[in-house]
Amino acid sequence: MTVISDLKTVVGNHHVITSEGKSLKYREGYRSGRGNALAVVRPGSLVELWRVLKVVQDNSLIVIMQAANTGLTEGSVPSQVDYDRDVIVINVMRIKGMQLIDNNHQVIAFPGTTLHELETRLNKVDREPHSVIGSSNIGATVIGGINNNSGGALIQRGPAYTELSLYAQITKDGKLQLVNHLGINLGHSPEEVLTNLEKHNYSEHEITFNDERVGHNRDYEERVRNVASDQPTRYNADPKELYEVSGSAGKLVAFAVRLDTYPKPQKEQVFYIGTNDPDVLEKLRRHILTKFKNLPISGEYMHREAYDLAKKYGKDSLMVIDYLGTTPLPFLFNFRAATERMLHHIPTFKPDFVDRVLQRSSALFPNQLPKRMEDFRSKYYHYLQLKVADAGIFEAKEYLNEFVKANEMEYFECTTKEAKLAAIHRYVAASVPIRYQETHQKEKNAILPLDVALPRNEEHWFETLPKSIDDKIKYKLYYGHFLDHVMHQDYILQPGVDSHELKKAILKLFDERGAIYPAEHNVGHLYHAPASLVKHYKENDPTNTFNPGIGLTSVKKNWH
Repeated sequence: MTVISDLKTVVGNHHVITSEGKSLKYREGYRSGRGNALAVVRPGSLVELWRVLKVVQDNSLIVIMQAANTGLTEGSVPSQVDYDRDVIVINVMRIKGMQLIDNNHQVIAFPGTTLHELETRLNKVDREPHSVIGSSNIGATVIGGINNNSGGALIQRGPAYTELSLYAQITKDGKLQLVNHLGINLGHSPEEVLTNLEKHNYSEHEITFNDERVGHNRDYEERVRNVASDQPTRYNADPKELYEVSGSAGKLVAFAVRLDTYPKPQKEQVFYIGTNDPDVLEKLRRHILTKFKNLPISGEYMHREAYDLAKKYGKDSLMVIDYLGTTPLPFLFNFRAATERMLHHIPTFKPDFVDRVLQRSSALFPNQLPKRMEDFRSKYYHYLQLKVADAGIFEAKEYLNEFVKANEMEYFECTTKEAKLAAIHRYVAASVPIRYQETHQKEKNAILPLDVALPRNEEHWFETLPKSIDDKIKYKLYYGHFLDHVMHQDYILQPGVDSHELKKAILKLFDERGAIYPAEHNVGHLYHAPASLVKHYKENDPTNTFNPGIGLTSVKKNWH
């Protein structure tokens, strides 16, 4: 085919994948979703990406923009809908690179740069990126976070956001154009601009510094402290966070983003809090957000059932991260996926063989969780990891000592090792439903993972389900970012329960509470995009070339 040969001319034969078997890992979502594609293309530079887009324009192709493919709502893979044009997946993970500017106070990140790579680089200059936990462990990219307004667990910073970017779009009249809003003078023609950026061929005096376009969320601290508001603190589709590449969900092709970095704290402390009364945690939350001079770094919540299931089904992941760190995780995920694809063709092996072996092997190792955490598990149902820094340590400790006297709760100050294991344990809870499903294949348990942003003034935050719904659920995993009321609520259903019907019933309860969903995994191909988000998509991509169908919108050319 002419299209395939043109793409191979741009990126080389090896980086155009047409085999169904070899392309599967790019066409299949991390948790769910799978579709077909004419080819997967892997450009190795910004200029190659631009030239691929010219082939796209010339041949009226559909493009699925993809980075690490860590999304949980199918937004980075083709859907099974009836597309009206051929589809190619452009995977940008070969285009890595970052450039620190303004004395390390800002960074320019390229499409394949991961959060983990950025964190590692900034650590050497005593700075931090926007996000340092969660999806960064499995290789999520910086631009992927911006595309989806992801994150916000670090409550002083809010969701990933910037108004400084370099991107390509196809205009209403079908013209491919490069838009330079990085605030850096890089030349005129697209290839000149991209070459100068990639080679760092610009000087400091060619960079614009002003407040007209910012590289961070503008007012998050003020927002999160307003606990009287009946609106959620943050969610992907918040109209205030939709700006060009920010929130674009791949409807623009981002070549680079410019973001602020943050000073590293001199000292950090995690307070591990346990209680049997969720109202106690809410009282604590409200006082912290309204009275503390120094906002904590984060406040991660976990319920006992999530604790227990993560202890059993996330044990091997916890050990890997604890002993080896997060650096090898992307490789291990890819190795596991490749092994599964190979074994899939051998009838002797049932699906998910690797994970089932890992699960059985993990039982051979002793309990990895610290004794003080286990003691709290025996006494309490609700746990909060309150992470504070510098001057906030004394402030938090002083208040907690008073708070304990008037409320039924306890806390302890984590050692460095305890804080690390608590954080990893909370993180691996997200993978529990899939691991459970993989290791209980005969039971045919459907899973229903939801993330929801509760109103800031919601006092009764802990979910109580009606019996008609509760009876259909085998396990409920409640965990999340408690201080800004963004909760993950994953359900492992009883055998035979229809997850789609149950989802409708639970989402109706969310609606009645004034909650908004999804909170941080974005709409993907699983949720309807609200009107403000659809407007953003259409403004960015008037021909509906990039990621059509996202948010259950039209897949047709020009949105017809």
